[in-house]
Amino acid sequence: MYTFSLLSFVLLMLYKASVGNELPCDIKKCHFGDSVCLMNTINDLIGHYPNGISEIGLAPLDVTRLQDISIVDGSKSDPVWLSFHIKNLKNKGFNNATITRVKGFNKDPSKSSMIIKAHIPRLIHKGIYNMQSRVLLFVANATGNFRSEFLNFRLKMRIKGIQEYRNNKRYLRIYELKPKVELQRWVTWLDSLYKENTDLTIALNNIINENWLEFWQDLEPGMLKTFELCLMSILKKVFDNVAYDDLFLPDEA
Repeated sequence: MYTFSLLSFVLLMLYKASVGNELPCDIKKCHFGDSVCLMNTINDLIGHYPNGISEIGLAPLDVTRLQDISIVDGSKSDPVWLSFHIKNLKNKGFNNATITRVKGFNKDPSKSSMIIKAHIPRLIHKGIYNMQSRVLLFVANATGNFRSEFLNFRLKMRIKGIQEYRNNKRYLRIYELKPKVELQRWVTWLDSLYKENTDLTIALNNIINENWLEFWQDLEPGMLKTFELCLMSILKKVFDNVAYDDLFLPDEA
C-alpha cells in the first residue's frame, strides 16, 4: 500500500510538470495581440491578486525585495565624485498600478517588442544607503536608512523575449526589459547624513528635495536599474511557470 501511494504521488507530480500551471479561472484570457483585452485582464489580475499567486509564480505586488545595488559609482580619481549604494531595498506600490496600454504579445513573441504602460500614484523605495563623496578637499562618508517617494509615477516598459520549448510547450524567456519613467515629484529622506549635526542633515535633505529634478537627472540611470530589476523579478517567474500558449485563448479555426 505504501509503495502504491508513493508511486501515485510521483505520477501526480510528473503529470503536473507536464501540463504546467494555469491562470486562475476568474482571470479572463485573451486572444494573442488583443491589446484592450490584455490591458483589462492585467488590471483585473492586479486588483484581485495584490498579494500574488504562488501557484503561477506571481510574487506579492505590494512589496518587491531586491539585492544590493549601486545607484552611482563615481571615479575616486576625479576632484568631484559620488558613490551611492543601497542594500535591503524594498519597492512598494506596484499593487496600486493601473495599466494604461498594452502592445504586442502576439502569437510569436520573438518577432516584435512587447510594451506595457502603467500609472502608479505613489511608489516607495526603502532601504539602507551608503554614500561616499568628495568635492575638492571635502570628503563625506555616510550610511543610514533612506526613503524615496515617486509621485504620479508613469512607467513604460519595453520587453523583448524569445521562445523556449519545455515539456512540448512554448515558454517566454525575457532577455531585455527597458523601463522609462516620468514623475511629477520625487521626495527623499536620508538619515544620518551628518550624525554629529542633525540640523545639517535636515538642511541637506531639504536642499535635495527643493532641487529634486537636478538630482533626479544625475541619479536616473541608476534608479531605472532598480525598476528594471523589480519588474524583471515579477514577470520572469510568471513566464517561467506558465506556458506562453496557456496565457491566451486558442486561435479560432
